[in-house]
Amino acid sequence: MHAWIDQALWCLDRRQAVVLVTVAWVQGSAPREAGAKMLVSAGHQWLTIGGGHLEWKAAEFARARLRADDGPDRWIEALPLGPALGQCCGGMVHLLFERLRESDRGWLEALHAGLQSPAGRIREVGLGGMGVAPWVRVSAPDEADATGPDADRLLRPDPVLGCLTLREAVRPDPLHVVIFGAGHVGQALVHILGTLPCRVTWVDARDDLFPDAVPDNVSIEATDTPEAVIDEAPPDSCFLIMTHDHALDQRLCEQLLRRDDVAYFGLIGSQTKRRKFEHRFRARGIPPERVARIVCPIGEPGIEGKQPDVIAVAVAAQLLRLRSERERRAAAAPARTEAAAH
Repeated sequence: MHAWIDQALWCLDRRQAVVLVTVAWVQGSAPREAGAKMLVSAGHQWLTIGGGHLEWKAAEFARARLRADDGPDRWIEALPLGPALGQCCGGMVHLLFERLRESDRGWLEALHAGLQSPAGRIREVGLGGMGVAPWVRVSAPDEADATGPDADRLLRPDPVLGCLTLREAVRPDPLHVVIFGAGHVGQALVHILGTLPCRVTWVDARDDLFPDAVPDNVSIEATDTPEAVIDEAPPDSCFLIMTHDHALDQRLCEQLLRRDDVAYFGLIGSQTKRRKFEHRFRARGIPPERVARIVCPIGEPGIEGKQPDVIAVAVAAQLLRLRSERERRAAAAPARTEAAAH
């Protein structure tokens, strides 16, 4: 998720001095992965790089810089978690600190706009030195960026310029969830997904059921032709059908069963509802292997309960597991390709 971009722009809009802290390189065990971020002002913190003494120390460095305001705007701090900070992780974390100013607005807005593209953007930060001025650049990804940066290291020396450079991919989260139904379970699920790394399209014809405000990663489709939303959704989307009307559920299921590029197909209901729907689909000549793709009942196995909040937690856990499995496959793909080339 890239809430840090909006938060940084919010601070600039209000002329609030702020430092952006990025986990640039992780050696060994650490609380967060490379790319994790937080923002620090004189009196507030937003987001997290893992909590504990590491985060406290990072905030101390950032606020010291804001008080002095006479040092470099970008610098690196290397913090050994065990001996220096007393954390049991025991690894080493390299943090990039960036004192943001009005002159940083351009690249922040370019990143924000770039998130409208599935490919996103690449942010490159050069620390400068020996006649080379520091820089921040935003560019479109090239083929070399297709597999993404190293999971543990964004910071590397530039062999040409002789300075340290951070290079990170800033992309919209690939997990796209389409939810049909703005009832109690839909409301609870959107509330949870609004805090998680995903994009959500929330669909219902009953416009009055939608809340006045939704999380930034949620878009509302108040429509009486929900089938069109199915057809327009990008490949590898996750779909959850949980409307107030069984006939509508069945219609949406039949529309969705026509697609071959669905990452997850969940239908709210019991085993009895599933059997009834399977019988109806067979009568319509839908192949059993297609019907088998439907997850019904929905939710991670072992999480019991019929309360809307409990169902929402179970479904969110199921989607997060799917997301993790997808990330593991993507990480393994370059290694398999490289091995095949040899």
